[in-house]
Amino acid sequence: MAKNIVILGGGTGGTMVANHLAKGLNHEIKNGEVKLTMITAEEDHIYQPGYLFIAFGLQNPEHYVKKQKALVHPNVNLVIADATLIDKDKKVIKTNKGDFTYDYLVIGTGAIPRFDLIPGLPEAGDDFYTMEGALKLREKITNFQGGKIVITLGQPHKCPVAPIELYLMLHEFFEKKGIREKVELVYTYPLEEVHQAVKVAKWLKPELEKRNIRYVTQFVPAKVDPEKKVLTSKDGKEESFDLLISIPPHRGAKVIFDSKLGNEMGFIPTNQYTLKSEVDPSIYVVGDATAIQISKAGSTAHYESEYVAKNIEQELHGQTPTHFYDGKVFCFIEAGLEEGTYINMDYKNPPNPVPPSAMIHWFKHAFNEMYWMTARGLL
Repeated sequence: MAKNIVILGGGTGGTMVANHLAKGLNHEIKNGEVKLTMITAEEDHIYQPGYLFIAFGLQNPEHYVKKQKALVHPNVNLVIADATLIDKDKKVIKTNKGDFTYDYLVIGTGAIPRFDLIPGLPEAGDDFYTMEGALKLREKITNFQGGKIVITLGQPHKCPVAPIELYLMLHEFFEKKGIREKVELVYTYPLEEVHQAVKVAKWLKPELEKRNIRYVTQFVPAKVDPEKKVLTSKDGKEESFDLLISIPPHRGAKVIFDSKLGNEMGFIPTNQYTLKSEVDPSIYVVGDATAIQISKAGSTAHYESEYVAKNIEQELHGQTPTHFYDGKVFCFIEAGLEEGTYINMDYKNPPNPVPPSAMIHWFKHAFNEMYWMTARGLL
């Protein structure tokens, strides 16, 4: 009987695992020994880092969208369906298109922005973490003629460097428009420093100061008054605003909560080296869906997917998995509209930004164009 491998989730991690397995197990799939299925709720695959460039009017939305079907290998049985429950005891995934059994399950259901967790935020806040939000923010930024812009961050959230990019780009954007002196930029952060990574914070603080961007640390957003346009922290600090840009707290997918596979935030306890779920050895977890204390970023899912695919191949062949994820993450950081830097890290080496340059900026844009090759497992 054929072994069933199911990938739940069509983001970077899920798509890459599917494509790696489709090629690595080509012989077994062709012979009917293995069936490879991907279940995802969306027909479209969106390159989410592109939201930032959409918000600044630097690229059109369609540039960052492709059909999921165009990205997956022909060996993958693609199912567009909403997963409602994962029964780990029966090894069954229930969906609105029927039930799917599995021998191996890879969960890549991501992290969901939860604006509703902060009262008043859905009504008062703008964002660049959704396509709708990025398009709306584009209009707000383009037409902004002066006033106070505040950014607020909930924890945890995807792409920990995104708020840095936003503010350094906002500074230069308004400078080029000739209205920077009319715009007050306020960067709030929920921890003691301006970033959770020590060396990133050490680099960022003077970058904010020389651009006259005020920062407020230990600011945990608690509520927003949409009428008075006031953001309040848990300890009572207040910031008025003309434009509030929010990165809300993120939580796991509903199916993870409903299946009781995650922690209190809906993220799945996962071995940081094997990437196996701590509740079931037949379940692997990639990307933002894990509870591993590491950046929730596309590159995290990228590197994890390679290890997961190789280990599943070994298990199918009766071998003990020998590939262990080392925590590798690589993130480009836009340091304005014309320069960029990057951070490279793993479990043993913390991130440390390199000096910004125009060359790194263009490397980032080059990768944006090559992402689709990455998703296909070609890079």
